[in-house]
Amino acid sequence: MNADLWLPLPAGLVGLALGVPLTGLAARMLRAPRDFGWRVRLAASLATGVLFALLALGFGPSPELPAYLLLAAASVALSIVDVTEKRLPNPLLLATTVIVAVALVIAAAVGADWGAASGALLGGAALFALYLVLALISPAGIGMGDVKLAAVIGLALGYLGWDTWLIGLVAAFLVGSAISLVALALRRVSLRGSLPFGPSMLAGAYIAILVAVL
Repeated sequence: MNADLWLPLPAGLVGLALGVPLTGLAARMLRAPRDFGWRVRLAASLATGVLFALLALGFGPSPELPAYLLLAAASVALSIVDVTEKRLPNPLLLATTVIVAVALVIAAAVGADWGAASGALLGGAALFALYLVLALISPAGIGMGDVKLAAVIGLALGYLGWDTWLIGLVAAFLVGSAISLVALALRRVSLRGSLPFGPSMLAGAYIAILVAVL
């Protein structure tokens, strides 16, 4: 096996295998029971597989990799719930935040990089505070689920530095704007309608993370 693929290839395969159980996890988080079809399961598998492979390629066998793989897996389940019911379930948000925070602290301890750990904590607090202000100003556009999601995204971005944090912030709104324009063009939403913002936040975060590590 090519040395460059010894980690990304198996990581991608693991991600592909996780697509179905992550879809099942999302289904259990719904308020209204629903059995997702094969298209959703396939999309979840492909998204998780691609993310896992790219993260493994970027981070390599580093102590940070598990934290970002865990966030990627949670991101898929959270996105499915948000697209389906326009909400982000608190139990999954809380568990993701705690697990990612602990994994990043462990990674910082292994690498003796306490600057990265403090950056993660500051980044999480800063993004949470920013989204809280936006939610108070425009509650129709930013929900409290988005505010809570901002905390864990800020942790992951802040660990990699403030440039990555800023790119993730801007990319989220660019992705959200692009999705809104496409939805309007396809008449999937009206000018007064709203789209879930969580998937855009997560997409923006991973754009920034991959720019930083690839």
